[in-house]
Amino acid sequence: MHVTPDSVTAERDRLRDRASVVVPLLNDTRAALAEMFETEVASVTEAQYRREIDLLFADGDRAVNVAALAGLLRELDVEGDYPGFVVDELLGRQLAATIAGEQPLALLAEATFHFADTRSHGDDGDPAGVDDLDAALAAGIQTRLPGWSWRERESPFAVDPADTGRDDSDSTER
Repeated sequence: MHVTPDSVTAERDRLRDRASVVVPLLNDTRAALAEMFETEVASVTEAQYRREIDLLFADGDRAVNVAALAGLLRELDVEGDYPGFVVDELLGRQLAATIAGEQPLALLAEATFHFADTRSHGDDGDPAGVDDLDAALAAGIQTRLPGWSWRERESPFAVDPADTGRDDSDSTER
């Protein structure tokens, strides 16, 4: 695999073009998780998905990693499939986390990847990694996007940096 700015752009275009496959999986995953956690979550449109892919690829450092992981998954096929199960799961999990961003979203995307992967089934004749690619895209993008109530509020654990509870006057400096 040779990754260049042009190949990263081409990968972005391929991922954008998967909207018709990824968005239904993403929304199915969101709906199932919402039911499990007894909450409501907004669905995602193909336009939102494509916009999020564009934003993702606007970060060059992240884009090159997403492009490489997606390319590996798209091409990955292991004779007999099961021996490749571990590597496509590893790559899919990492792709979902890379798409989602920093913690705790990266970890949530990894967990969601496994859930989405159970709902993703590639077309006959596709390499084994393609359904993992779709599950990773669904998990990573759905994690990045708003729509979950817990993401719409301020965290009750945020500490005001000005509220240290101690006196930091310069009494010890001379």
